[in-house]
Amino acid sequence: MSKECAICGKRPMTGNQISHAHNVSKRRQLPNLQRIRITIDGKPGRAYVCARCIKSGVVKKA
Repeated sequence: MSKECAICGKRPMTGNQISHAHNVSKRRQLPNLQRIRITIDGKPGRAYVCARCIKSGVVKKA
């Protein structure tokens, strides 16, 4: 599964995790993806969509 929203294309972000002693290591922040039934070209289907698209009403649920 690619960690990408089917609607807006949101993908994982990368950055640094910094401890109290300022030790630095790489980290990934994954988008909140949900597998839901949506209508694609008038037909129902399943897709991975981020929670932001679901809450904003961009996605039409099947």
